Formats: sequence, structure tokens, C-alpha cells
Amino acid sequence: MSTRPPLRTLTDTPLGSRSILREVLVRGPQSRTELAATLHLTLPNVTRLTRPLIALGVLAETAAERVPGTGGRPRMPLDVVIENHHVAGVKITGDHLYVVRTDLRAAVVAEAREPLASTAPDAVLAQIARLVEQTPGGTDLLRGIGVTVGGHAPDRATVTAAPFMGWSGVDVAGGLTARTGLPAVVDNDVAGLAGYLHWYGSARELDRFAVITIGAGVGFALVVHNRNLRSRAADLNGLGQHVVSVAADGAVRTVASFLTTTEICARASADHGRDLSYDDVLTLADHGDPACRRVVDDAVAVLGDLVASVADFALVEHVVLSGEGAALATLNRAALDDAMRVRRPTDPPPLLDVHGVDFSEWARGAAVLAVQEFVAAPATVHPPLGG
Repeated sequence: MSTRPPLRTLTDTPLGSRSILREVLVRGPQSRTELAATLHLTLPNVTRLTRPLIALGVLAETAAERVPGTGGRPRMPLDVVIENHHVAGVKITGDHLYVVRTDLRAAVVAEAREPLASTAPDAVLAQIARLVEQTPGGTDLLRGIGVTVGGHAPDRATVTAAPFMGWSGVDVAGGLTARTGLPAVVDNDVAGLAGYLHWYGSARELDRFAVITIGAGVGFALVVHNRNLRSRAADLNGLGQHVVSVAADGAVRTVASFLTTTEICARASADHGRDLSYDDVLTLADHGDPACRRVVDDAVAVLGDLVASVADFALVEHVVLSGEGAALATLNRAALDDAMRVRRPTDPPPLLDVHGVDFSEWARGAAVLAVQEFVAAPATVHPPLGG
């Protein structure tokens, strides 16, 4: 029986080896010949670069396949040994932790959720470590922990600002590694979601696209040439602060004041004289309630303008709309499309993919951060960014 210690990192393998691993992971099983053509490498180089990955038990040859037109020569695809490598993903909200354990293709194999016992950083990190270690399967197969939060973590280790948590300068990655012995990474929650969509989701075939999320805040992420471009403003709800209108009394209305679930509920509840949930507002609007219909129509008009504006300014034609508030778009899609056309009267509207997520899916986005950290050199996925 092998006594080799658990594999924690691939940092000692060549960058070319990790490029091959990323290609197989994202695109599926491929032969050495196919990899050579795709990555513009010679066949001997592919053989050399895949050798350490096979030795580490990360890549393996699958069953031989006969390929038509090759004289019956068998094709020996390489694939990732999915069952032997897991990561943990953690989404932190203001009052809960959502934890998933996934394979390297972000398929969930276990999950847990728990109310936060405290928002104090040490208490949160201790709670995360306990939940990760308690997920079925133990820690031997875990390759790392990814954490996402509504905030800014420019070095993917320290959260410099997380307003929902009241955090500033919290070493999340170091604290989790000290508690678990596992490599850890932390980043903005929308950035993690964009990584999931790019590697395994609806944007998998795209090299440039934008992500807008609506829910407790208005989030934004931008992928260009397969790299997630970043800024502090985007991480801290900068898109939500764009001014939509100014009232006669000088009051400023922002994107967030129309689109966050809290504001939508507050406006509709004020008209009704009682507290309404987000689902209540959407349902009542769908049934013709005048007050809720007005709130929803205003929100959809702002959202349509926002999506078209992001496409124009970011120079992309594919936008993914997501977040726990995305039902606003799915229930009012025709009106949303009309609102985008108003913003672009002479040009086609951007291609809009509406992909609502719950908090477990946000946690999958966090897991993808850990996958990316394990598989690829971080700078090949996320360029460095300032604080």
C-alpha cells in the first residue's frame, strides 16, 4: 500500500503541465495528439508534460477508442481522476455559512449550511474549519478550500473590506490553512460565480462576457480573453451606486435603490402598509396588484438599461444575469427584453442568459476558486490587482 502523503498542491509541476490539466478539466478527455494541436505543442512535449500529472494520480489514460479514418489506430484519451480529488467551497453571508464539497468539475458530493455563531473573524474561521472537516469523506482527498464573501480580497488571501461582515484586513486564507492544514483562497463572491460560469457553466465556451448579480446587492464581474478582470469598485458594489435619476428635491436614485431585494420589498411594503417578502412582491405583481406592478416595472426598466449599458461600456455581447433576485428577470423576460431595446433602439440587444442561483450554488463558485488554485497558476486565471 502506498504511503504517499495526501497531494495538496501542484506548484512544483511545470506551468505547461497545469495548462494541459486545465484544458482536460474544462474541455473533457483528450488524447495527447489532440492536446498537442489545441495547445500548439509538439507531441513529445505533451508526453513530457503529462508524465508528472500521471505520476501524481491527477491524470490517467481512459479506455482506448477506435477513431474512424486512422487505420483503426486506437485513441487513448487522458482524463482527470475526478474521484480522487475534492475541494471545499464556502459562501459567507451576513448570517449563514454555506459549505459544499465538490470534485474538480464542481459536482457537489456533500453540502452543509449553518447559521453564523458570530461575525467575529476568528469565530467565523473556526466555524468554517469545523464544517469543512466534518463533511463526509474526511480531509485526505481535499486539495484546498475556496471562500467567497461580499467584499474585496486583492491578494486572494486577505479580505481588506467586507461591509456586510464589518471586516477589514482579515487574513482568511492564512487563518484557514493554520486551522486545517489545507491551502485556502478567498475572493469576492461574484468573481467566484464568474469563475464557475466560465469553467463549467453557461459561459464555458466564451472568452469574454459580463456577469451582473441582483440580490442583497448589485454585483458585477467581467471576463476578457479568459481572464477575470478585477477592481475594488466592482467587488464593493460599485455598479449598484450608479445614478439612475435625480428627483426634483435633489434626492438621488441609484441602480441599487431599484434592484436590490431589500429596496424592492421596502417600496412595495410601504404601499401595502405591511411587510412583503420578495416572492410576495413578484407574485402580487404577476397577478396585477397595482403597487407591486409599479415597483416591478420600475425595476425591470432599470435592469434592462443596466444590462445594455454594461454590454456597451464593457464591449461584450454576452451578459449573464444571476443572483438570488434573478426571478425578477425570469418572470418579466419580455418586458426586460423591451427595456434593453429602448436602450439600443438601432442595434440588437446583448445576448442575456438568466441564471438564478441559491446560496449552495454561490458556494460552488467558491469551490471553483479552490479548483483554479489547485489546477492553474493563479495569475493565469486572475491577474494581480491592487488593494
